[in-house]
Amino acid sequence: MRKNLYTILVSVTILLFGCIIVFAKKPEKKITGLKERTGSIALNAEWLDTKKAIEGLLAAINANPENYKAKLNLAQAYIQEARVTGDHGYYDAAALSLLDDVIANEPKNFDALCCKATVLLSQHHFADGLAVAKQALPLNPNSAFIYGLMCDSYVELGNYAEAVKMSDKMISIRPDIRSYSRISYLREIHGDLPGAIQACKLAVSAGYPGLEQSEWTRMILAHLYENTGHPDSAELQYRIALQERPGYAFAIAGLGRIEKAKGNYKEAIALLEKAKGMIIEYSFSDELTDLYKLNNETEKWEASAKSVIGMLSPLSNEDESSSAHGHYADKELAYAYLKMNDTENALKHAMLEYERRPENIDVCETVAWVNYKKGDYATANSMITKALRTNCQNASLLCRAGLIKLKAGEKDKGLVLIRKGLSNDPFMTDVELKNEASKYLVNS
Repeated sequence: MRKNLYTILVSVTILLFGCIIVFAKKPEKKITGLKERTGSIALNAEWLDTKKAIEGLLAAINANPENYKAKLNLAQAYIQEARVTGDHGYYDAAALSLLDDVIANEPKNFDALCCKATVLLSQHHFADGLAVAKQALPLNPNSAFIYGLMCDSYVELGNYAEAVKMSDKMISIRPDIRSYSRISYLREIHGDLPGAIQACKLAVSAGYPGLEQSEWTRMILAHLYENTGHPDSAELQYRIALQERPGYAFAIAGLGRIEKAKGNYKEAIALLEKAKGMIIEYSFSDELTDLYKLNNETEKWEASAKSVIGMLSPLSNEDESSSAHGHYADKELAYAYLKMNDTENALKHAMLEYERRPENIDVCETVAWVNYKKGDYATANSMITKALRTNCQNASLLCRAGLIKLKAGEKDKGLVLIRKGLSNDPFMTDVELKNEASKYLVNS
């Protein structure tokens, strides 16, 4: 009897212990799956290879939820898929979930930390991205990639001196498409447009033709040509990109801007609408808003303007401490609201962005331009002066600065800035700004 009782007690203990183990075990997070591509981006061999690789990684993780190498590789694949499809809202969140799991179990995983910083920067969480990059740096101080992440962070936060240091360190370790691209952008915002074009040419030549990263870099080169009044050179780059990567939406949109600069609004609309139908990209809709207005298509203009605000609005008011890590888009929203003549909401979002990164020249320009539209010329003048501090020669910046200076009573400075802006880019695609600025030169 005693033996039977002992056996029963042991059995019950084992059963209870087993139950404790079962209930104590954390449920595995469900891994976000791959979305099917649609349209032309689903019609190439690259998609078939990507799909096969991702399905293999998902199978490996399902077989072993503690396969952190597979989770890291899947996160990297999702980061790239976000770039190709434009579906950052879906894939960025999926990548972050995977990366947080990897880092929780392997806190010194350098690649995982770099990937997390990459996603945070993509979502415009620049302070968070910098913090993660700094956490990764001591783990591999000889990595060029980590200095690129820090360069990007410092640029967006407006610490340009540190950004230059990081880019110099990066290119000294590995002169490649990524380091040349960063050198190009830093030269651009410091007013060296010929030097920016030269560095961007090196970046393009360092890339493998047809890869998304290579053709994206070619888009930067084409845009530099656009911004310096060389639409023919820009058009050539867009057409090369389409040869190397057929159906590339950004190249199609670029050709649309070239048609816009020529005054061919109907053709420009057709190209931008085509690009818009290929991937998720708010800027295509934003450019279409301007084109519909120029082409006197009022209903389409209003619908497009509202759709842009809808695309940008989710999570834009979230705090830096938000666990959702939504894409901050307040700078873009400020301009979108201006197109609706809603200066109150434009100012609200401009200031939200300014609170996050008050030293960034693009953000300062945004705050200045919103205040100009509101008629607060003193504030606008103070902010545009801050925006001009790197000697950036972007035509739109100079024309806006000139208009603000004129309204603030600095007529001579204003006219000089407008002349310089229109000289830098006589084919400026912001037709409304160009026309407003040109009036002052006629009357001067």
